[in-house]
Amino acid sequence: DPQQTELDTASKRKLRRFIVIDEVVDKLYGSKVREYFEENNVQHKILALPTTEETKSMDLVLNILHEVQSFSLDRRTEPIIAIGGGVCLDIVGLAASLYRRRTPYIRVPTTLLSYVDASVGAKNGVNFLQCKNKLGGYTPPMASFLDRSFLQSIPRRHISNGLGEILKMALMKHKGLFDLLKNHGKYLLDTKFQSCNSFAHHGDAALQTTRIAIETMLEELAPNLWEDDLDRLVDFGHLISPELEMRVLPSLMHGEAVNIDMAFMTYVAHVRGLLAAEDKEQILQCMRGLELPVWHSGCSWALIQRALQERLKHSGGQLRMPLPTGLGVADIFNDTSEETLERAYELWVKD
Repeated sequence: DPQQTELDTASKRKLRRFIVIDEVVDKLYGSKVREYFEENNVQHKILALPTTEETKSMDLVLNILHEVQSFSLDRRTEPIIAIGGGVCLDIVGLAASLYRRRTPYIRVPTTLLSYVDASVGAKNGVNFLQCKNKLGGYTPPMASFLDRSFLQSIPRRHISNGLGEILKMALMKHKGLFDLLKNHGKYLLDTKFQSCNSFAHHGDAALQTTRIAIETMLEELAPNLWEDDLDRLVDFGHLISPELEMRVLPSLMHGEAVNIDMAFMTYVAHVRGLLAAEDKEQILQCMRGLELPVWHSGCSWALIQRALQERLKHSGGQLRMPLPTGLGVADIFNDTSEETLERAYELWVKD
């Protein structure tokens, strides 16, 4: 911020920044981050931490806050910077929201999943008592800085993992996005979402896909940032996946668990008569093309029942089940019977 730089220069006060970076990202990019702050004469503290679903806890939040306190951070002019995947962004967001009641923070996502999901919106949180994101709040960042070059260094499975959340928005809201994934999915996996001039026949599929995914997510989140309305299309894939993901840690990544949930709900929509057989097959074929799992042995009928009971508790006593009614169109349903769910499950298992 040039104005802030001018003020700090005038007051002879050195710019200061506190950065939390995922330890894997630190090994890859830490030297560049340090070099950036040194070249810009910014006094800085970089805290590298293991940010995984298994470590996503209040203990890690308190660890960050101890370091923030010893850095003597000014909460009005010195935002905390989070550089990492979704877990890192969630943890730092919660820490910032707690320090002095609210300290500004900046998100720098380094995985595809965090690029299109965790970087957008106001939510932050940590796991508690083996429940996903049980503790948290709604504190939007002051900015999200999106740089696809980070995605070059992540494994192919992580690209596929992020594609699960992109597919969610495609199925709920945007047939064009679905077509992009169907037609360019392998290319996006192969190139890790880098814009490559040598593949002109693909256009800039990486830019189009990420931009549409984020825009459709913002369309849904912006009018309902604090979730006053519990009817949310963005909950597609998030009815049974939280229970499944925590139950089988670390065998499934978040986007993979979401996709298994979406695969089951695709069968539910088909059994209800909302989705034609050919559309169901197109969706499953697209999922496989994106190298996403459409089934997991841990997703038992008992787990589904348990997960949906939890859903009822936290959504005002109604299921509020988002279901596709075509490719790129969807609605919320509260009247799906247990018989329908069981028939869908049996068909899913059989296939």
